[in-house]
Amino acid sequence: MMKNCLVFLLLLTVTAASAHGLLPVRPPSDLVLTGLTDSDTIAGGVARLCEQVTFARGLRYGDSEANVLDVATSEATKADTPRPVLLFVAGDTFTGDRGAPELSRDIQDAAMCFAARNGMIGVRVNYRLAPAATWPMGATDVAAALSWIHGNVDLFNGDAREIVAVGYGAGAFHVASLLAHPELQADRADLAAVVLVSGIYRAGKDASDSEKAYFGADPAQYDKRSVFPGILNVEEPILLAWAANDPAHLVAQGETLKKTLCGAGHCPRTKLLRSHDGIAAAFGLDGSGDSLAEPTLLLVHQLEARGLP
Repeated sequence: MMKNCLVFLLLLTVTAASAHGLLPVRPPSDLVLTGLTDSDTIAGGVARLCEQVTFARGLRYGDSEANVLDVATSEATKADTPRPVLLFVAGDTFTGDRGAPELSRDIQDAAMCFAARNGMIGVRVNYRLAPAATWPMGATDVAAALSWIHGNVDLFNGDAREIVAVGYGAGAFHVASLLAHPELQADRADLAAVVLVSGIYRAGKDASDSEKAYFGADPAQYDKRSVFPGILNVEEPILLAWAANDPAHLVAQGETLKKTLCGAGHCPRTKLLRSHDGIAAAFGLDGSGDSLAEPTLLLVHQLEARGLP
């Protein structure tokens, strides 16, 4: 679980920066590196990283008790200019992260605090889970959360024109599915870019129990509930990644999506990710220069320079 949480932030920082005509800018010199070290426990390191961050927790965006989101801000986000938004859609599986929910929350908090302390607005979305919530409820929950963000993020000095949705695991499918199925989209739910990490984009006959809980028991329904062919019509920049040590079926899912998108003339930026042994090295917060901290801020500066509509 921790590996997946680290992976989704890693891919965001490394490869999206040059996608789809982003303007070149100089590497940021104002990066805030203070935070975790290799000797930290997760909770202790996150506590220090979040010392200057304010959380607005449990904000309701829908009717279900699960339809809540958290917003992270800091003094760095209170500038005169509205700040970009990083929207994290998590999910190891379609049935949730029940193995170690507190660890998952800590690492997501770390990502949000890193965003906030570097002049961004961090948003984490909770959504309904299978088996109580089946297709397409994950995508419609993300759509509702996006609509809430568009209507309210200005209260946190966020810029609704610069929302990057980062989905990993089941979250990657929900983000991709939302874009691939326009009928699931809500009013004011635009995105500047999407990041898809280690996702399932078309379930097959060998679907896992978690996938069956969300997509249903009838494989005949899986194709129309996949992201194909609608994903081929998506205009937003797509960053696609998976890890070298992902299960073979996840690697195949990423490779198939890349090949199909390239065949349609919308080849995504891609990144084969490697595992990181230490959380400090993974986030670059120990000053090692590992590829998270500076490229994340670089991506944000490039999105701002691009002048999104």
